[in-house]
Amino acid sequence: MKLAYKTNFGKLYQSTVESFFNDSLYNKLRGKINLIFTSPPFPLNRKKKYGNLQGEEYLNWFKSLAPKFKELLAPDGSIIIELGNSWEKNKPTMSILSTKSFISFLENGGFILCQQFIWYNPAKLPGPAQWVTVERIRVKDSFTNLWWMSNTEKPKANNKNVLEEYSESMKKLLKNGKYNSGKRPSEHNIGDITFLKNHNGSIPSNVIIAANTHSQTNYQKYCKENDIIPHPARMPYDLPKFFINFLTEPGDIVFDPFAGSNTTGSVAEELKRNWISLEPEENYINGSKGRFGF
Repeated sequence: MKLAYKTNFGKLYQSTVESFFNDSLYNKLRGKINLIFTSPPFPLNRKKKYGNLQGEEYLNWFKSLAPKFKELLAPDGSIIIELGNSWEKNKPTMSILSTKSFISFLENGGFILCQQFIWYNPAKLPGPAQWVTVERIRVKDSFTNLWWMSNTEKPKANNKNVLEEYSESMKKLLKNGKYNSGKRPSEHNIGDITFLKNHNGSIPSNVIIAANTHSQTNYQKYCKENDIIPHPARMPYDLPKFFINFLTEPGDIVFDPFAGSNTTGSVAEELKRNWISLEPEENYINGSKGRFGF
């Protein structure tokens, strides 16, 4: 492992996750990580520039990470792993490799599944291209799963930290103080108190809508000015922001073992969380410096 750079709150190491497991830092962090938030290489049936295993080789590698991640978590810590869908090679049929890999990870680590989230990207390009835009026999695949796991049924979490702004109709309802309460066709009995108390925002759903379409971010400007090829699979800022706010407090430790362009670290820095990231590719590390004003 090699320290690539550090900031006020965090450090990025040039390292694979396997090298990290064999380093003394791993032992120092055992039981201290409050949130592992990461998007590992997806279990695709084709090779990508950023590197990924395929098929059963991926499944076995992925599930082998679980016991090590389990040891890193604080007693009330959480893991959020983003996994995309995969398709059978040269076929208009979906693969269950992603699902099998997740289930193997969950079971091999003995984790509790707290909740499933969906990231819907409304700006995602149509794909798989052959079946969506050429033959027109499928619709575009525009979401990924984010799996929330923990060692406990009640990890640290507070949805008051991720409230959304009330809709105009809800603001009007709160102002007028009137609501058509009573029994619904579903047999739920809704009372006035439930809906007429101002909680400073509405509770979000487990579907996160975020487009990754910003063309002139500091990261991209930095890469362009320094002749650096940007990471091809960057996540939007809003994803780590939601989960870091939801599942941690200032001063907690956030860990991303597959940092890529280090979105997780930059969001954790802004939210005053301590963070540690790993990334083996020097080009991606150099590009990620643009997120911190180096």
